[in-house]
Amino acid sequence: MATRARKKTVPQVSVTESSGNVFRDLGLPNPEQELMKARLTLQIHHIIRARGLTQVEAARLLGIKQPHVSLLMRNRSGSFSAGRLMEFLTALGQDVKITVKPARKGHGEMSVMLE
Repeated sequence: MATRARKKTVPQVSVTESSGNVFRDLGLPNPEQELMKARLTLQIHHIIRARGLTQVEAARLLGIKQPHVSLLMRNRSGSFSAGRLMEFLTALGQDVKITVKPARKGHGEMSVMLE
């Protein structure tokens, strides 16, 4: 006796296009600042990995405790301000440049440009 394959019903999935900022899409407060902190934290992570530093070595270099480096390595900026994250980048031998220019819209934006 032949058996028939049953068709599976696939539920409809709603897709919403991203604004380009996941923090805005999730409705979190200060989404531009959160995105900037995430990008700074990711850059710190890349530098620490590229140099082959242990978390203890990185902590010593940054002047923080190892558990805080562990958070940074998991892209968690925690309570660190954007300014403090920039200080970490300079401690890692990076130049940080802030540019202020007139906004094209009524309200300005924050961004991080990596070279």
